[in-house]
Amino acid sequence: MKIQTLLFLNLSLLFLLDCNQPSSNINTITDLIEIPTPCKEGGESNLFVSETGTVYLSWVEYLNDSTDALVFSILKNKAWSAPKTIASGSNWFVNWADFPSLLAYRDNGNSLVAHWLQKSAEGTYDYDIHISQSHDAGRTWESSFIPHKDSISAEHGFVSMLALSADKVFATWLDGRKTKDGEGDAIAHDHGHDHDNAHAGAMTLRSAVFNKAGNLTEETELDDRVCDCCQTTAALTDKGVIVAYRDRSEKEIRDISVVRNIDNEWTKPKTVSKDEWLIAGCPVNGPSLAAAGKNVALAWFTMKGEKSIVKVAISNDSGESFDSAFQIDEGNPIGRVDVIWIAEQNFVVSWIEKYGEEAKIKLIKINETGKLGESMVIANTTASRQSGFPRMVKHGNEIIISWTKVEAEKTKVKTAFLKY
Repeated sequence: MKIQTLLFLNLSLLFLLDCNQPSSNINTITDLIEIPTPCKEGGESNLFVSETGTVYLSWVEYLNDSTDALVFSILKNKAWSAPKTIASGSNWFVNWADFPSLLAYRDNGNSLVAHWLQKSAEGTYDYDIHISQSHDAGRTWESSFIPHKDSISAEHGFVSMLALSADKVFATWLDGRKTKDGEGDAIAHDHGHDHDNAHAGAMTLRSAVFNKAGNLTEETELDDRVCDCCQTTAALTDKGVIVAYRDRSEKEIRDISVVRNIDNEWTKPKTVSKDEWLIAGCPVNGPSLAAAGKNVALAWFTMKGEKSIVKVAISNDSGESFDSAFQIDEGNPIGRVDVIWIAEQNFVVSWIEKYGEEAKIKLIKINETGKLGESMVIANTTASRQSGFPRMVKHGNEIIISWTKVEAEKTKVKTAFLKY
């Protein structure tokens, strides 16, 4: 596999924010440097940075036509280590939008957690969340456990996890236990936008906390009616956990809502921005959330009539309230957003924008007051589902980015870093 290791983009950009505030200054980006990955054929990548600064890249490696493996590598001296296998199987649910994840407990990187999706019955969307843990920095992995106890063959996925402490991890997911009738059959799925339960019980948002022994506590239903197949997202503020997701009203309005855990109690769902997006099926395009103390940044895709939009909203009170949302795209986005804080007062949003028949991964810096820098192109991509969802993390004074490159009939995970 040929990988170009240096992509000198000669960008005389970017990010010209308020020069009177030193915290808003950023060096002009001149080099985007690609990091060759050990992916042979695969996708569904994800990134995580531990409290010790270790960067983990995980992805699904397509071993053959029937078998997949969840693998990970660690970034060392600007190179990815040889991949290690977390788990593999021939009965997995592998989906471009519902991808696995890996994270580390807050215990100096000794214990890791990973999740993937595994079929539970013959129905297309009958699958469970499987979670495995390693207590030797990823050398060996325990047998997996399932964080939902309904034992119903239904859809469970779109997981977000947060390390709360050295012995606790928070997980939230979309749960389809109520979408089945009394005989366990799915009712009236509309697959025009992947899937949607028009007449069955609604998809719900649920959460739980587990420890290193795999014991579950605090199992909670956070919202009893949500969009069926958009990603969830969660962040840890100075006041506690905040979760964002695409909600779903009885009238099929699918706007972004948040719930927060304050003093061990969950708040009621609250709509962030009244976009009034009326859509009869799931757009498969969830929000992304990041927090830095009391500052929270939320990015998402929506539609106004026939016009697609990527919006951002900012909170300066740990997500209790959000300022008015504003648009950041260039007129023709397809969404697939991600957001990370790179400093206490600056964050970065990525998304995919279409240009005719082509598409590009875009990135922009924003400060906590909503002031925009100039956007930049990270990579050329496609608007197809195969290109997936680009991911970002902050590492020191660099941003690490992963995405899926579509090459003929194959896909490969690409990564790069840029300094700011």
